[in-house]
Amino acid sequence: MDKADQISESVSAVGITGQDSFETLVRGEHSDPFQILGPHWVERDGQRNLIIRVFWPGASAVSVVWDSNRQVYLARKVHSAGLYEADLPPEVLEGRDAAQVLPTDYRLRIRFSSGVEIETHDAYSFLPVLTDYDLYLSGEGTDYLKYDKLGAHLREVAGMRGVHFGVWAPNARRVSVVGDFNAWDGRVHSMRNRGESGIWEIFIPEMGEGTLYKFEILSRVAGMLTLKSDPYGFASELRPKTASMVVDLAQHQWNDGEWIEARTTRDWLHSPMSIYEVHAGSWRRKEDEEYRWLTYRELADELVPYVKKMGYTHIELMPIMEHPLDASWGYQTIGYFAVTSRFGSPADFMYFVDRCHQEGLGVFLDWTPAHFPRDGHGLAYFDGTHLYEHADPRLGAHPDWGTLVFNYGRNEVQNFLLSNALFWIDRYHIDGLRVDAVASMLYLDYSRQPGQWIPNALGGRENLEAIAFLKKLNEVLHTQYPGALMIAEESTAWPAVSRPTYIGGLGFDLKWNMGWMNDTLRYIALDPIHRQFHHSELTFSMLYAFHENFILPLSHDEVVHGKRALLEKMPGEDWQKFANLRLLFGYMHAHPGKKLLFMGSELGQRSEFWEDSSVEWALEDSPPHRGLQRLAADLNRLHTRERALHEIDFEWSGFEWIEANDGAASVLSFLRRARDPEDFVVAVCNFTPVVRKSYRVGVPRPGFYREILNTDSEYYEGTNLGNAGGVRAEPIPWNDRPYSIQLVLPPLAVMFFKPQRD
Repeated sequence: MDKADQISESVSAVGITGQDSFETLVRGEHSDPFQILGPHWVERDGQRNLIIRVFWPGASAVSVVWDSNRQVYLARKVHSAGLYEADLPPEVLEGRDAAQVLPTDYRLRIRFSSGVEIETHDAYSFLPVLTDYDLYLSGEGTDYLKYDKLGAHLREVAGMRGVHFGVWAPNARRVSVVGDFNAWDGRVHSMRNRGESGIWEIFIPEMGEGTLYKFEILSRVAGMLTLKSDPYGFASELRPKTASMVVDLAQHQWNDGEWIEARTTRDWLHSPMSIYEVHAGSWRRKEDEEYRWLTYRELADELVPYVKKMGYTHIELMPIMEHPLDASWGYQTIGYFAVTSRFGSPADFMYFVDRCHQEGLGVFLDWTPAHFPRDGHGLAYFDGTHLYEHADPRLGAHPDWGTLVFNYGRNEVQNFLLSNALFWIDRYHIDGLRVDAVASMLYLDYSRQPGQWIPNALGGRENLEAIAFLKKLNEVLHTQYPGALMIAEESTAWPAVSRPTYIGGLGFDLKWNMGWMNDTLRYIALDPIHRQFHHSELTFSMLYAFHENFILPLSHDEVVHGKRALLEKMPGEDWQKFANLRLLFGYMHAHPGKKLLFMGSELGQRSEFWEDSSVEWALEDSPPHRGLQRLAADLNRLHTRERALHEIDFEWSGFEWIEANDGAASVLSFLRRARDPEDFVVAVCNFTPVVRKSYRVGVPRPGFYREILNTDSEYYEGTNLGNAGGVRAEPIPWNDRPYSIQLVLPPLAVMFFKPQRD
């Protein structure tokens, strides 16, 4: 719509405007204030007159200052609430067509009874910013850059700098932007209604970065008035405050171009991947400064060097999107597009990611599209209706977490989530997303009793709309950002989670192996004397190890809420606890699959994870804890260095049992192979505290087998039993192989051997 069309339309509308419309406006109930406010042409006494209407409650006087001649035209008050109207002579247009009133033609001078006077351009003189095509894509659910359209954006419109606001609220009667700039009065900056799209927008000139704002929404439902944070807002106040903040995301100058370019072509599934999971608020605290959090920049200076020193390839951050409650760890997200202000600004977080990439570290974020909290300033009942969530609690309420479930069948809701996933990779250069609680999205009866859920259209329990959304999400993201990874936390036996959609999969790249985690932790917690009766809990994982592209997780979920820290899960006295944990770490790195370990576990801290604490860094001065930390670092480096331990994680060709059935001795032995089948590593695991001095293991070829890592080494504070650096294979057939090596198996230990060419 051009300016002529706008004013032409307003002629008839304003021509019949009477006191009733003025009353609706000043009460804050008018659905389209642009029909009344700003420049309009009206017929009076047979003449066509240019008028400018201004509504500013509390103003004692309003004038229009015409920029070309600086002539001041005093407006008369047409309503006691603060509605003013100024008549301007047609000649001010200097021969231009009568419809061509531009935002730069005039300014408003507003005086208050306090004596304060402000001068500003008129927000109601600007044309819409969003095009009809933008609105069409939004309704269709295919506006993948929707975060560039809705929310608050610093823009130049009609040659003037300011902020453009956009929000989706189809069931609103009126939507306004409110903040200190208008005394939080929703009648001042009422937004333009874009019709059936349900989108509202307004451009407010001369507004700058750092402005705090919310949307005031008058619902069509029972006149409900709510105050909401911006769903697309890029920043927020520090909790418990909840206002959104205008920020410029283009401030940071990125220096990770080499990493980003290499990411697009890297074969991630056949590359080393050892992930350090971090809760940003409790990795380390500033004890000498009231135990405060580290900032994003301090994390870049302290966390990044530590992770690199420890040999990890990636950092996975628990959700850093804005959330109201610290104890939710970010999993009850409110600001899906806002990096939490707890640790700094968006530019500070960009600096952190940039530093990671420059140091060769990838960054994953936990992402929560399965549910959202009910907090009044968030998405819940956003426009007075169930907009983002299902109305029926059997579909829209999560019974375990007290949260609301997204309505995946609604195009605009799908678009919100899809564009959010792309946003973090686009604007923050994130390398991938770990999608939380996928299982709760896939099943309509998840955590629900009979009668508490609604079958799908086919009578089944599968959430067909959520499945379609996940497939579309993965297809679009991989098309837009090759090399970015999508990781599913999926705890059921849903098939083909990490398989392409064109063969019926969900399209994720990787999936957490919750079965391996549960079985292994249950087994390792047993007193070693009982392990012989549970041997199958170790070997069972290989029945399904290659059904998916698995990550082996020892995550935060396993060290909270009474589950105890990893070290405290281990049986026996302290020496056995540490030996068992070293054994667990070694076994995890020998087993096929990418690796993930939660912060603090590498030190063997004794306390559970608590968001208001810190990793127990003083343990670095304790020999057994320091030894465990050294082992974690060496295992990561071994994982990266030895192709056999990472190149083929998801196919049988990368794994071969040597002895899987020695349950009586609780010993496992197997081969890990690289793409070059002659490049292999032998792993031998002794899950008892019994030293076995002449244990024979079959091997495929002759030569010297060097002991490349032993978790019982004195360097790791073990007993230092081993094989003097290695053993030579003998032509004694064993385990269906032509050669064998005779080993000393240290207690509760894993050893890695690599054949050396003679």
